[in-house]
Amino acid sequence: MATLAQQPEEIPQQTCFVDGNFADLAQEMANYVQVGDEVSALIQKDQEGEVKNKDEVLKKIVIAIPALLSAPEKEFTPAYNCLSYLVLQSDNPEMFLPRVCENLMKPITSSPVNGTGLALTALSNIFNMLPVKNELRYNVFMAILQFLKHHSMFDNLKGFLPCLHQWFIDWDIDEEDQRKLYIQVAEVAREAGDEKSSYEHVLKALLTFDGDEVKSEEAQQLALRALKVALSDPAHNDFFDILAVPAVQALADSHPVYYELLMIFAEKDLEDYNDFKEEHEGFIEKEHLDGAALEKKMRLLTFASLAAQTFNREIPYESITKALQIPMEQVELWTIDVVRAGLVEGRLSQQTKVFKVHRTDYRVFGEKQWREIGDRLDSWKVTIRNIQDILTKGKVEMEEKTKREAEELERRVAQAGLGGSGGHSGLGGRRGGGGDRAPRRERNDDDD
Repeated sequence: MATLAQQPEEIPQQTCFVDGNFADLAQEMANYVQVGDEVSALIQKDQEGEVKNKDEVLKKIVIAIPALLSAPEKEFTPAYNCLSYLVLQSDNPEMFLPRVCENLMKPITSSPVNGTGLALTALSNIFNMLPVKNELRYNVFMAILQFLKHHSMFDNLKGFLPCLHQWFIDWDIDEEDQRKLYIQVAEVAREAGDEKSSYEHVLKALLTFDGDEVKSEEAQQLALRALKVALSDPAHNDFFDILAVPAVQALADSHPVYYELLMIFAEKDLEDYNDFKEEHEGFIEKEHLDGAALEKKMRLLTFASLAAQTFNREIPYESITKALQIPMEQVELWTIDVVRAGLVEGRLSQQTKVFKVHRTDYRVFGEKQWREIGDRLDSWKVTIRNIQDILTKGKVEMEEKTKREAEELERRVAQAGLGGSGGHSGLGGRRGGGGDRAPRRERNDDDD
């Protein structure tokens, strides 16, 4: 199956090789779709033999292209490549490309099994035939997205999503068209069940709104859609991304209750969520939100906050039951859930009835979190200062001890020196006095 070129800069201007001039190819195509006589009568050539009325000829052919849907499977791709080449020879290809692409949305009756692949190949070939910087590529790509959505073929698109930014530059399209494309990509992803990718591209679409546009009805509805996905998706626990979007921030004025709910999930806990439900009774049900899923998610997020706020990294079971409003026997089950969700890492100690936190992340990072870090740093400073005082005191004591030991050693050496010299030359004594006698020398042979 043919695919879109992976890198825009590597796409050749044309990847279709044909043999013949426009007149001959147009006549051949007209014969194939059974309008040969009508086209033959229309073709007018100038002195150089070039067809003067290409658009009139193409109108006849394009109107008849539904006949290609019943073409034999082996002939379909060559026939559509030839048709696409002819259309791109026009000075006004934008007149014909929508009809050519639209025809490929219909079933290829001659190939019930491979028809989808044949149609996608034809669409991809049209895209690749257009010059890299031709803005008509945008229209063809939108047609491809529509086709992929209809057939739930998002996997065929994933590899090319990184190219979108460069394509926007090449095509020089404005924010509105970029938004339409992002929304279409989001629809394709959602149709295929990829909620994460759908959500990401909705956020990208929201970022194309600027200035007062963020307060427009379109922006607010799209922001509301993103907010609902962020709340309802069990795997989405990080709200930094959505809170940074201006159009979402504008919901504080247009949909204040929804925005309040978002802020609760972003940085508050279960108790705040229960207060919200009491204050806005029936809101969850009225908006068709899954109350059970939201409550479970709120408990997990509350657990994560509790772990982040615990300085000694040990959370007693009692604290967990109180924060999550659950019975003691459910603590271990909720601990398993919060670890599986990737919000916290740690282990339970059944013996001491505590959860030992190894790692946790802040749900949002604002003034409150800065204060918590400040308090923790102050605590660490006190601890480090105490350790430093202990080390300094120990160092002084060690130096004093070393000094005392050195002095004691010197004293003992001095005493030992005085005791060893007293029998040889005491003060006021005389040599040989006091009955001392020099040792007798032994006689040897040299004395004779």
